[in-house]
Amino acid sequence: MIIQVNTDSSIENDDALISHVESVVEKALGRFGEKITRVEVHLHDENAHKPGDHDKRCVLEVRLAGLQPQAVTEHADTTHKALAGACDKMKSLLDSLLGRLNKH
Repeated sequence: MIIQVNTDSSIENDDALISHVESVVEKALGRFGEKITRVEVHLHDENAHKPGDHDKRCVLEVRLAGLQPQAVTEHADTTHKALAGACDKMKSLLDSLLGRLNKH
């Protein structure tokens, strides 16, 4: 599973952030690893230089072998919370999607 981390100009894309993102994504989605070819994580601060509630956004896009890409979005007050929420949403989506496909 390839994990690609993208950030806007107001979020520092350093080694610590990349390591954290990879750890959270692998923990949340690791059991789907054989079906996932790539995960793209997009982190944005929608208000950039102004403080605000729920202004951090995480868009998580998962590329599945032989299937259409799936994406979820989560807003939170920190990038870490937005990432965790997006991973939870994606885990639920993949459980549902892959569960239905296994029944057919």
